[in-house]
Amino acid sequence: MRIKVRDVHERVVAASADRVGALIDRLSTWEDPVFPVPDWPPLRLDRPLGVGAVGGHGGLEYEVVAYEPGRRIRFDFLPAGTGHHELTVEPLGPDRCRLRHELFAPQGPADWLLWIAAIKPVHEAMVEELFDNAEELATGTLRRGHRRPARAALFGRLAWPRATAAEIPEDATLIRGALGGPESADFHDAWQLELLPGQPVDPEAWTGVLRESFPVLERSGNELLLNVDTAGVHARASLHIDTEKRRVTLNTVARVRGGRLGRLRFRVVALGHPVMARLMLRKEHRRLAFAAPGPVSRERFRIALRKGVPEASSARLTP
Repeated sequence: MRIKVRDVHERVVAASADRVGALIDRLSTWEDPVFPVPDWPPLRLDRPLGVGAVGGHGGLEYEVVAYEPGRRIRFDFLPAGTGHHELTVEPLGPDRCRLRHELFAPQGPADWLLWIAAIKPVHEAMVEELFDNAEELATGTLRRGHRRPARAALFGRLAWPRATAAEIPEDATLIRGALGGPESADFHDAWQLELLPGQPVDPEAWTGVLRESFPVLERSGNELLLNVDTAGVHARASLHIDTEKRRVTLNTVARVRGGRLGRLRFRVVALGHPVMARLMLRKEHRRLAFAAPGPVSRERFRIALRKGVPEASSARLTP
């Protein structure tokens, strides 16, 4: 048995369709002014917005199957035949338009229950917040902003991306030079997350990953080296920001000290370290995302930057 899920959101905006459509046309770009990032997973495509582009957001994957610049974008879910969602801008006059989002997805009973319990409140919050951003940028004001339901916020937190294992970046020179480097260390690892729009690119802003309780030894460019010695273990950690690949990485190298007893302690630390490193990086990543400026503020920041406003030129945020 298949249950047809259809979810429609509409909003009349007091701005021309051309003005709103120009904002929608920037979906999935690094300077996307409307998709509600970084509070929610970003919409990413493998190429510029257009028919054939493949990507998604969160755990959803889809393909652009129709694109009329400034007016309509249709995404078909993957695999094919599992539904679609579509965003349209309809002119209602010289200074009014209708912004509309429709989702259609035939689902089995289990998926339908998951939709009702968890996915629907998150989906509705994301769509309404996208509408909020488009309205505020197109008109300069927001008549009545969407209030995020507690259930949507909870599921958004639970679904936050997990840090993944990575290689220590080649240009992370501080950690590579610490304690003889990863090649001669008894232990080394690296955990990484995507740097989201609006998050700081200053590594000092990320010291909350280590609860700001370890002394900073050195800084070089976009890397910060910290002393994280513990009983029986001589250790260093670094926070590295890659603004080109848009990654934040927590790196660690360690050497055992204290003979047999030290090695025994090290085994205990080594078992728990990966879990703690992932959890701490994820928690700080989420905290800085929620504290970061939203799409509207970032767009205004970019406009100020183009105008040469001094305060904008000195800010260090991911675009």
